[in-house]
Amino acid sequence: MNKKIEKTEAEWKSILSPQQFYVLRQKGTDAPSEGGYTSFFEKGTYVCAACGTQLFKSNSKFESHCGWPSFDDAIEGTVKYVLDKSHGMIRTEIICATCGGHLGHVFDDGPKETTGKRFCVNTTSIKFIKQE
Repeated sequence: MNKKIEKTEAEWKSILSPQQFYVLRQKGTDAPSEGGYTSFFEKGTYVCAACGTQLFKSNSKFESHCGWPSFDDAIEGTVKYVLDKSHGMIRTEIICATCGGHLGHVFDDGPKETTGKRFCVNTTSIKFIKQE
């Protein structure tokens, strides 16, 4: 497990793009299909765009047709789950366990043959590292 990273909001603002800051620090949401990872299926690992923590392996990614990158599982210990009652809904938010960055939400409508989970992730909150 990575050591927890703590920065002030001013420090995050100085190292993240405005869109990354909006999504990762202010719990924003990318527009559907924005950023290119929705239909992207190369082999590798997805890391937190803020701190570089490995979050998802490419073999857990699937096409959910929801408009955002979807995974059926996270790398153990890399994601924390937070009750989210915003926008008149009750959901489970997923955040990076290392830096606390907002990644998206997890739902129980993923592939039944695997975990049954759908980690619905903002493209802005992750970066892809190609497998060599």
